[in-house]
Amino acid sequence: MKFDTIIIGGGLSGLTAGIELSRKGQKCLIVSSGQSALHFFSGSFELCSLADDPYEAIAGLGDGHPYSKIGLENLKELARGVKPFFKEVGISMKGVKDANHWRITPLGAFKRAWLTMDEYATLPSDGKAPWKKVAILNVDGFLDFHTSYLASGLSEIGVESVIRSISMPELEHLRKNPTEMRSTNIAKTLTGDIIGVLAARINEYAKDVDAVFMPAVVGLTGCSDVVRLREKVDRPLHFIATLPPSVPGIRLQLMLKRHFQKLGGTYMLGDSVTGGLFEDGRLKSITTENHGDVRFEADNFILASGSFFSKGLVSDIDGVREPVFGLDVDSIDERPQWYRRNMFEAQPYMSFGISTDNDFRAKKDGLPVQNLYGAGAVLSGFNAMKEGSGAGVSILTALHVASLLNKQ
Repeated sequence: MKFDTIIIGGGLSGLTAGIELSRKGQKCLIVSSGQSALHFFSGSFELCSLADDPYEAIAGLGDGHPYSKIGLENLKELARGVKPFFKEVGISMKGVKDANHWRITPLGAFKRAWLTMDEYATLPSDGKAPWKKVAILNVDGFLDFHTSYLASGLSEIGVESVIRSISMPELEHLRKNPTEMRSTNIAKTLTGDIIGVLAARINEYAKDVDAVFMPAVVGLTGCSDVVRLREKVDRPLHFIATLPPSVPGIRLQLMLKRHFQKLGGTYMLGDSVTGGLFEDGRLKSITTENHGDVRFEADNFILASGSFFSKGLVSDIDGVREPVFGLDVDSIDERPQWYRRNMFEAQPYMSFGISTDNDFRAKKDGLPVQNLYGAGAVLSGFNAMKEGSGAGVSILTALHVASLLNKQ
């Protein structure tokens, strides 16, 4: 089977590249093994969280950083297209292109973010809250949303909170087993006609407050329930991220996948690439676990398989390796140097990844493979945790590589 571009990895980076290529008429295949890091999504995208101005911080990053390979001016141009890109998919984002704002974490801390889903609570870059008093509501029995931590964090910026618990007969079947009272299961119940019932319960506690906060447990497969609930609640309703799994993250992945398929893309879920055939410095074809000896050919390939979490990189006694094609990896040979004893320090292993040239062509045996590109978390040279750059690298390297391929 022949495609213009085959993408290995169906998470944020792989789907972004697939959509951008398909929009330009390419015939694309995405091979996805399953769960991606989007299932841990906070509701916000970070570009670089080291300063209020993300580009000021980006300008000080090292030469080997993915952003540096894209180039600052090119990066800004790509970044301008991110909100319209997600708007086309059906996801509305708030935020401005050249300034960070503050998002509220599930534990009541405040972290810088670049773009955030419209329904989430955020603060402007100056940190001044637009509310004096809020109601923090939780679903009775839901343990992955900590109202007291959230109230404590809000009190530090002068916001008074009242905490209430919502009980609904429709959710009682989940309460029989604590393992069933999870965000995704709640979201499967809070849909359709129940949205009106939920809104009425929320309004009981929304009379004397400026806004209502609740866990992000609505809208598993699309945005319609979220929109209807916010319309029916008498006060501004804002969602707060929960501990994983992430309902909005799963929704985002499903919506990206549907849009990719709507554009004509082929998405193979639950399959893994087992290897590839290389000839004359190019990758000619790949094989997958579910299709045996069937070879999938393409003019170009994108590796967007993620880092250690999604097994785009693996480590063993011999070191760190890329398991699909045996690509070169930028790492440290001495295992004791992979980490710091202080867990709050920047950990060196976080910057490990495949080695690429300045056009993100992956290297094998020291030489770039002419038609195999890397994108997202599988790349080396950045530390997503320290920099607050994970989503930005995933999205912008995918858009950049797609633009390179669209120009061929």
